[in-house]
Amino acid sequence: MILVAVALAGILAGCAPASEPAPTPTSAFTDEAEAFAAAEETYRAYVDALNAVDLSDPETFEDVYAWTTGDANAGARESFSEMHADQLTVDGTTKVNAIAPSPTQEGNPEHIELDVCLDVSDVTLVNREGTSVVAEDRRDIQTMRVTVQLASEGSPTSLISEIDGRDDGLTCSE
Repeated sequence: MILVAVALAGILAGCAPASEPAPTPTSAFTDEAEAFAAAEETYRAYVDALNAVDLSDPETFEDVYAWTTGDANAGARESFSEMHADQLTVDGTTKVNAIAPSPTQEGNPEHIELDVCLDVSDVTLVNREGTSVVAEDRRDIQTMRVTVQLASEGSPTSLISEIDGRDDGLTCSE
């Protein structure tokens, strides 16, 4: 899945003593499990920050922005700005049901792709008149593919760089 170097290790196994592969210079993690754990921790902290957002108080958006970079950051800024301007109110808690390494991960040591199942059944979003703006056909369990840019020597924190809502190939039990 991630950091696939098994073929090279197999070729060299008979020629030299076995040793652990050296971490890549850009990664702060020594193995796939450690990198996945860091990516999962980052995503869970991001969800905690989302759950603390008060759309009437833009200061509460800052914790979400702090866990994002790139497209994810730009998307969050645009969404929160629009919801604040529209005077929407959010209530309830998003719960992470499952997080797994994405099967499409391409061995990039700087990014981890996560497949995520979120329970949003408790989350409401209403306009200033008190009318729900949540689509009637919204599924209670949402599937996402999340890309986490791992911490590196120059960046002490892993950050979410991309969030893609999915309907293709990801399944979660409802």
